[in-house]
Amino acid sequence: MLTVTKLHKTFNSHGNLVTAVDNVSFTVPDGIFAAIIGKSGSGKSTLLSLLGALDIPTSGKVEVDGQDITKLSDRKLIRYRLTQIGFVFQGYNLIPNLSAIENVMLPMEFAGVSTKQRRTRAEDLLEQVGLTADKLSRKPSRLSGGEQQRVAIARALANRPKLILADEPTGNLDSATGKLIVDLLHHLAKKQNTTIIAVTHDLEIARQTDLTLKLADGKMTVASSSAAVPEPAVHAAKAVHA
Repeated sequence: MLTVTKLHKTFNSHGNLVTAVDNVSFTVPDGIFAAIIGKSGSGKSTLLSLLGALDIPTSGKVEVDGQDITKLSDRKLIRYRLTQIGFVFQGYNLIPNLSAIENVMLPMEFAGVSTKQRRTRAEDLLEQVGLTADKLSRKPSRLSGGEQQRVAIARALANRPKLILADEPTGNLDSATGKLIVDLLHHLAKKQNTTIIAVTHDLEIARQTDLTLKLADGKMTVASSSAAVPEPAVHAAKAVHA
């Protein structure tokens, strides 16, 4: 479960104090696919960096399964990002000189998984995301945008993370392929019991998620939630302005 409590982030910009994330609190249970929507400059990217332990908040907590990642040492943070958080980027960020299966195997190599185990898991994950066997040895340049994003999702799942963060995961895809990717993320959230947070400006994507959170000027509200989301999660997000 992801629990964010009174998260606050300020920084200086040309001598002015900017509040990028303003006292944000919300909860997303395991197995939930949630979206964070908002206009450019609303604080979405900053919030995603805080959730992914890529930035340090000015104050507040980010807890994953009860562990406050804002309190981890640098060494533990590196390990945490490798094993507990998966990232999916708009630009895919695949290693161009590695094949699809090698891209998925790479994070497992850093985690110390044996060659046989990481190949077996990579093959299984690529099958789950719908990449056909004849494309496993292809490099990213020989894959379509949708296929590259499937590989990126499989890579994000490689070390069985508790949390997957997706930054505009359909931004470079046509609408039909984008819908397939959203359906895939939704399916994987349930099957893997993984919390998935997607930052997007696409309201159509947001409508397909279990929980939609809206960010404006660094403040958050619940835009919508499905019956699949337990009431405490909705109440926690609504309590932001209480």
